Amino acid sequence: MSTQIDIAGLEGARAIVLHPAHDRLQILLRQLRAIGLEAETAWPKLPASAITADFILYDTDAGHDAQFPWASGQSPMPMIALVGSEAPGRIEWASKTGADALLVKPLAASGVFASLLMARQSFERRKALLAEIGALRDRVSARQTIVQAVSLLAKKTGSEETAYDDLRQLAMAWKMTMEDAAVQIVKHSETTGANRGIC
Repeated sequence: MSTQIDIAGLEGARAIVLHPAHDRLQILLRQLRAIGLEAETAWPKLPASAITADFILYDTDAGHDAQFPWASGQSPMPMIALVGSEAPGRIEWASKTGADALLVKPLAASGVFASLLMARQSFERRKALLAEIGALRDRVSARQTIVQAVSLLAKKTGSEETAYDDLRQLAMAWKMTMEDAAVQIVKHSETTGANRGIC
C-alpha cells in the first residue's frame, strides 16, 4: 500500500495538547498555530470536545490510560506522544496508547510539522489496515456460515456438492447472497432444530 503524504489539510485543523503547564508549552502552541492549527491545552483530563479534535498531542511522562475516553490504542484521531523520559515503561505506554508519531522534549518549534504529517499518515494507514482486517474477518465468518449451512443441507441431500448447489439455488430464489442465504438456513435450523421447510 503506497500513499503519498498529503501536506495540505492542516489549515484549520484542531489540536489538543494534553500536558501539564510548562514554559516551553507556549513554543509548541505557537508553532502549531503558525502551521495553521487551532491549538488548546488541557491537563489532567481531556475536555469532552476532544472527541472532535483532529490531533491529540500528549505527555508521556505524567500521562496515564484514564486520561483518554477510548480504549488504549483505539483513538479516533492521530496521536502524537510528547516524550521526555526515555524510560522503557514510558515508551511502552506511549506505544500502547497508539502514538502515531512523537516529539522529543524539551518542546521546541522544530519537528512539529513533520510529526503532524507522520501522525496523520500513520493513523490513516492504521485505519485502513483495521478496516481490511475487519473485512477479512467478516469473510472468514461468512465462509464458516456457508460451510455450516452446506453441512445442514447435506444431511438432507446426502452430498455436500448437491447441498452447495442447493444453497446457490436458494440464494438466487431468495434474491440474496449465498452468505445471507447461509445465515438464514443456519438460523432456521437453530430455531426449528431441523432443516425441514428450507428447500
